[in-house]
Amino acid sequence: MKPFQLILLLGAFLGFSSVAIGAFAAHGLKGQLTEQAMAWLQTGVQYQMAHSLVILVLGFALKMWPNWSPLKYSAYGFGLGILLFSGSLYFMAITHNKALVLLTPIGGLSLLVAWGILVVAAWRGHLQKD
Repeated sequence: MKPFQLILLLGAFLGFSSVAIGAFAAHGLKGQLTEQAMAWLQTGVQYQMAHSLVILVLGFALKMWPNWSPLKYSAYGFGLGILLFSGSLYFMAITHNKALVLLTPIGGLSLLVAWGILVVAAWRGHLQKD
């Protein structure tokens, strides 16, 4: 599997699961969770969906420019950020256990690093020759 295909698969899976988690929370968990827990779920879903879309865009960009490696690194950073940031929020909301609370800011940092990689790549503006 080529890197762009893997990244497109990652973005599609994360987008799909974002909708599924959001729907489950809104319909299956409504009234069962505290207001704070529902807010954590909503924040996790919003960040997951937004960054899933970015991952998809990066996958299509990599198809066009397969040797522009910062796009690949950024996509993987977004994937890791979603896992840690949104995943820890989901865990806290559903289990009421804050054991993974330190993963939330680490996930946020991963998202920031991924954005930073894109900023630097855009600033430099150079594409590797295909």
